[in-house]
Parts: sequence; structure tokens; C-alpha cells
Amino acid sequence: MTEMPGAQRPNKSVRVLLAEDQGMMRGALALLLGLEPDIEVVAQVAAGDEIVDAALLSRPDVALLDIELPGRSGLDAAADLREEVPDCRVLILTTFGRPGYLRRAMEAGAAGFLVKDGPVEELAAAIRRVLTGETVIDPALAAAALSAGPSPLTAREREALNASVDGATVADIADRLHLSESTVRNYLSSAIGKTGTRNRMEAARAARQQGWL
Repeated sequence: MTEMPGAQRPNKSVRVLLAEDQGMMRGALALLLGLEPDIEVVAQVAAGDEIVDAALLSRPDVALLDIELPGRSGLDAAADLREEVPDCRVLILTTFGRPGYLRRAMEAGAAGFLVKDGPVEELAAAIRRVLTGETVIDPALAAAALSAGPSPLTAREREALNASVDGATVADIADRLHLSESTVRNYLSSAIGKTGTRNRMEAARAARQQGWL
């Protein structure tokens, strides 16, 4: 975690925590947001499992989170922040504008969801808007989420698919999830059927493409 100096800032500047695993992108975002007269980047982290501790230490007004982070996803961290730092508003900023991700972000308590291809002025405006209580969502993604519908996978089916993405055996998955092998096979079979795929690797790939995992 890197603390940012707070010199020459307005008394009511918006304190922002930035979570992004790509160092160049993180540095560029911090620099560009730091040029805004009323925004101060008070902490930067590169891993999802560092977010809550950094937020407890720096007390940001807004947490700007990527989704795919090492250690813990930004979506899981958003839910953690809602419990641990309830005054912090969460804005998801990601390369992956997937309808399933948007639904999961809103369920986790995020106040906004934007993709990374927008101008920094739009991002700065979104930070200010979520701080006032607004919900800010990329319009095209919102329309896609409405047409796509909710994820058909249950929480257990998602867990089983997530546990299988590294080529783990059914026995490995059962051990990780503290389930019987037959139960794991049932969850995987159900997930394969719901995704219209031929095997669990294809099912996991399809679910990720939809943002369900």
C-alpha cells in the first residue's frame, strides 16, 4: 500500500482508495485523479485482500475497485467494505463490462460501475456523484444487464466451477469445499447443463464470459 501526500488540497477534498493490480494503470489513474482540485488519492493497493485493511487505515470516502485482483476479487471486497467500512462508497472500474458483473456489484453494495475506456473527467464526476448518494452505471452495460437476466447458477454451483478452473480434480474440489464427491459432481453437472456446455472447463469459461463467476 502506498500513502499519497495530501498537500494543497481543499478542506473537503474527496478521499479515494484505488485498487488496481496493473502498476502502470494504477499510477496513471492516481496521477490523473490527483490533478483534480477536490480529489485526493489517499491509498493505493494492488491486491483485493489488501483493500479492507487499507480502507480501515486511510478512511476513504470512495473506493475505486477493479474486479479481477489477486487475493480477492473487487466484487468480494466491495461486500467486505459494506460491512467493515460502511461510510465508504464503492465504485467499480473494470475492463470487463459484463452484465453478470454489474448485477453482482450491485448485490455487493457498489454505488457505481464504469468501464475503463471513458475519460478521466467522467470518472472524476462519477466519484463526486456517488459521494452525494447517486448510483452511477455505464448506460450501455445497464441495458445489457437488463436484457441478459440474472445468473442461472446457484452459489454452490459457482463455488464448484470456481474451484475447478485450475484443473482440480473432483476429489480436490470436494476437499476444498468440504463436500462429498457425489455432491460436487451434481453441482458441476447442473452448471454444465445451465451453461449449455460440454464439460466443466467450458462451463467455467462460459460463466466467466457472462460475469457469473
